[in-house]
Amino acid sequence: MKRLIFVSLALFLGLAVILSYAKDEKAKIILLIAEQNIEGPQRAWWASEVDLSATEATLAKKLLEQGYEIIEPSNVTKIIKQNRAFRILNISEAQSLNLANLSKADFVVVGKAVASSGSKVPQSSMVSCFANITAKLIRVRDGKVIAYLDAAGNSAHMDVITGGKEALTNAAESLATRIVGALNKREVK
Repeated sequence: MKRLIFVSLALFLGLAVILSYAKDEKAKIILLIAEQNIEGPQRAWWASEVDLSATEATLAKKLLEQGYEIIEPSNVTKIIKQNRAFRILNISEAQSLNLANLSKADFVVVGKAVASSGSKVPQSSMVSCFANITAKLIRVRDGKVIAYLDAAGNSAHMDVITGGKEALTNAAESLATRIVGALNKREVK
């Protein structure tokens, strides 16, 4: 009888540990944000051979810090090479969901990030730079938009390209906080 109780207790504790790990597992996210820095062309990793943009790299870093898994471009290269329709810059919502589904992502962040320069900072050789990001957080399994998001960032720098990158990074940090908030609300429901 003691042996039966011990075995039952061990199985119960083992199941509890397994369920707690399953509950703590965070979602897989693929980032599809086209970016345009000051005086540069619009770029997207899925449409060319470039890596993650400054926006996506910042988002990935912040989401990884929160325990989310980011699907890397290198893990999707084979899928993109097999279906050339994914290699367009302005990927549609349907195509982004299809790519996310084939990548086994739980969520996709689709959006655009643009940096622009403003006027010179008074009594300085620095230029004001601004960035704006608009994005949608979409659940892949049913295509439901979980959140419409936007963020802005700014910077002042002597080099407009570097200033634009800094502004994009600042906007992405703000956007990451909003994405995590939306994902946490989703996990509560």
